[in-house]
Amino acid sequence: MGDAKPIECWMTDMDGVLVHEGRLIPGADVFISRLRESGIPFLVLTNNSIYTPRDLQFRLRNTGIDVPCESIWTSALATAAFLDDQRPEGSAYVVGEAGLTTALHEIGYVLTDSDPDYVVLGETRTYSFEAVTTAIRLIDAGARFVATNPDPTGPSSEGVLPATGSVAALISRATGVSPYFIGKPNPLMMRAALNQLKAHSEVTVMVGDRMDTDIVAGLEAGMRTILVLSGIVRAEEVDRFPYRPSRVVASVAELVDEIEGL
Repeated sequence: MGDAKPIECWMTDMDGVLVHEGRLIPGADVFISRLRESGIPFLVLTNNSIYTPRDLQFRLRNTGIDVPCESIWTSALATAAFLDDQRPEGSAYVVGEAGLTTALHEIGYVLTDSDPDYVVLGETRTYSFEAVTTAIRLIDAGARFVATNPDPTGPSSEGVLPATGSVAALISRATGVSPYFIGKPNPLMMRAALNQLKAHSEVTVMVGDRMDTDIVAGLEAGMRTILVLSGIVRAEEVDRFPYRPSRVVASVAELVDEIEGL
């Protein structure tokens, strides 16, 4: 990384970097342990808005990775931070699960289907026609449309599932209103995470497995970026993008010995 300033903070995506289909990626547990032992501030980021940080902490622990709740930053938390800044103590109709509803409750939002300030769309495994219809009608009536992330699909053991971006497209087609997406690749999520760490982009690195979300979001937020090949993107695909990561490595296992002197 040339003559750049020493790294003082780390951010890393979760799926494809630390875990893959619910299983530990070799070396990820040592990577997180080294970060914790060194005392370097870090955050684990995810566009998944289904789970609370405590839920994710439990799920990661079951794979062998011990991450404190306060070191987990989700698109639901980023969405809550955005709404708290834009319209404090407002109201929202939410299509989503506990990760999103809990984050909004914690900033003092009222969840209602009666003339809400916002319709907030998150990820859920049980999208209902009734809930989507209500969202469409509320947006038609003037509610502002926000979505936690633009991911069109999500993984499962049975194959891909429709995710927030796909349902957002349905609602947009019905209303003519496009949502404001908070999660990656919107650099807003990264800047909110930087604020959470009280860190500066020049001394923070983003580690991710996707060029179109993790790497571009880190790049646009002014951070150095490291692409790992343990997730979505293959090595031969990197040159197809108009932007490049600062580095490409096989997995976070290659970064363990570089944490304090990268």
